[in-house]
Amino acid sequence: MCTVLTEKIKGPSAWLAEDFKNDNSWIHQLSDDAIETLDSALRVAIASGRDLEQLTKKDFPLGEFAVVLNGIAEELENGRGFLLLRGLPVDRYSESEIGIIYYGLGLHLGTPVRQNYNGDLLGVVMNVGDLNNAQTRVYETNAYLPYHTDPSDVVGLLCLRKAQSGGLSSLVSVASVYNEIIENHPEYLALYYRQFFSAHLGTKEPTPTPIFSYHAGKLACRFLRQYLELGQQMMQQPLSSVEVEALNIFDAIAHDPKMRITMMMEPGDLQLANNYAILHSRTEFQDFEDEARRRKKLRLWLKMPNARTLAPDFPGRNGFPESKL
Repeated sequence: MCTVLTEKIKGPSAWLAEDFKNDNSWIHQLSDDAIETLDSALRVAIASGRDLEQLTKKDFPLGEFAVVLNGIAEELENGRGFLLLRGLPVDRYSESEIGIIYYGLGLHLGTPVRQNYNGDLLGVVMNVGDLNNAQTRVYETNAYLPYHTDPSDVVGLLCLRKAQSGGLSSLVSVASVYNEIIENHPEYLALYYRQFFSAHLGTKEPTPTPIFSYHAGKLACRFLRQYLELGQQMMQQPLSSVEVEALNIFDAIAHDPKMRITMMMEPGDLQLANNYAILHSRTEFQDFEDEARRRKKLRLWLKMPNARTLAPDFPGRNGFPESKL
């Protein structure tokens, strides 16, 4: 039986927008030495002759910079739950070389996991999908991307190109959303712990999952409303009016400006977020006509060695299983 946390969450994970009014400590600027280390690791990886998915940490040696990444992993799990690594000179490299650097960094943070049934470990986020198809994954369009979590411990997004306009990235603390529910809507709290069917959780059929789970002293969240509604429809179990109201409350809190930190990711920015502790979103954007200039990001889903322990009724969803490829 699940445990329902009835007390507000304290600590660095429960942040609000005002906490960053005069604080840019969440931005980690890559030093010249760090970039030099990445250049050296790139040369070693290329010399190994291995394909991207065959690379190991030994093929991408980072020396003392690996210690920095250990600190980043700690911040993601036990700190604010997010950060921005800034300054990778993407114009210096080919896209293949950028992929090696990004994947190599991922190997030192955790284990990259598959993002679709094609088996992609390094995903491409571009406007290529059909908005009229309910099965289209939202990140494949230029439409507003609602607040959500991805099915992995951590998500990384590396910006290669910005859109012509729009496409702001936005983050919200799950703990702060939870605290607002406890303070203003406690009568709905237990409902978020019940099992809902959600699509696109690494299985072809909708998968049962709660929105909130509290286990071993930590809260975890799994949420993307569009996929939850789709999953319930696919299982012919439409949401009740009370459930819809609970989701409306969740959305209203997440969309309150006081909750979010917003950023325009520049080329070379790498955003990392803990999927159990952070909701992420993106505004609608207008792309360039020229495909070579269109908005493009590379995505990693990572299984982390220091990830929180999850409850039996909230099983880990680290990507799509290899057996289904």
